[in-house]
Formats: sequence, structure tokens, C-alpha cells
Amino acid sequence: MKGSFTRFSSDVFPDFERLLQEQMDAVVRNFGVASGIRAGARGTFPPINMGSTVDAIEVVAFLAGVDPQALQVSIDKGLLILSGERPAAVADAAERKIVYADERFSGKFRRVLSLPDDADPARVEAKYADGCLRVTVMKRESSKPRLIQVQ
Repeated sequence: MKGSFTRFSSDVFPDFERLLQEQMDAVVRNFGVASGIRAGARGTFPPINMGSTVDAIEVVAFLAGVDPQALQVSIDKGLLILSGERPAAVADAAERKIVYADERFSGKFRRVLSLPDDADPARVEAKYADGCLRVTVMKRESSKPRLIQVQ
């Protein structure tokens, strides 16, 4: 009896679906897609939220423990640059401590964010409160919707 290579049993497609799902799960695990502050890749400090409104682009950087005077905010060629330094936690040399976890980032940092084309680099405001730096970049007037009167 000869076998046919053109006929498949009806059970093949669920197997393909299972294999595809396993591979997609592996890809997601390898790229570290997860939520929470510990999910971020090492060196991506500060964590940020970025979004926009009709009038502005809003960036909030979470910078608890950073002196606002040590922060620098600049815009260059469509890039928003946040930099500064977060001091290391001071340990008392007289105390002998065994550290079980050390997740707090300390040291110099620099975060570069690409801004949309409609960002106006001449109209930027930065405010620091409660450990959060809020940077508001206004949008260009020419990019906002406007009503054209028909004559």
C-alpha cells in the first residue's frame, strides 16, 4: 500500500497551532515583555510614561531620590534628553550588613527620547514634584487641526 503525501489528517492543524503558540510564548519571554518596575531592562533609568494630548507631548520620568538641581533637560534635533545623577544610598561603615537585594539604581543616567515631528522645541516646560519630573513639549500650531472657512 502506498502512502499519500498530499493527504493530512484533520489533527495536524491543532498541532501547528500549539507549536506556533509555544514559539510566540518563547519570543515574548526572551524579550522580557512583562509589567512592573522590575521588568525594565537594566540601565533604563529613569522609567518613563510618554503620551500626548491635543496641545502637547507629555513625558513623566520617575526620579525618586534625585535632587531636582542635579537634573538636566534638553532638546536637540527632535530628541528629548534627560540626564542627571542619583546618589548611592549611604551605608554606615560601622554597621556590618549583609545585603540580600539591591535593586535601587544609583549613579549617572541619561535617557534619550525621540519626539514626534509636531513637537515645538521652543515651547518646553519641566517641573519636578514628588519624585516625578514632568516635561511638557507643546505641539506646533501648524500641526493642530483648524477650521478653514469656505468663501
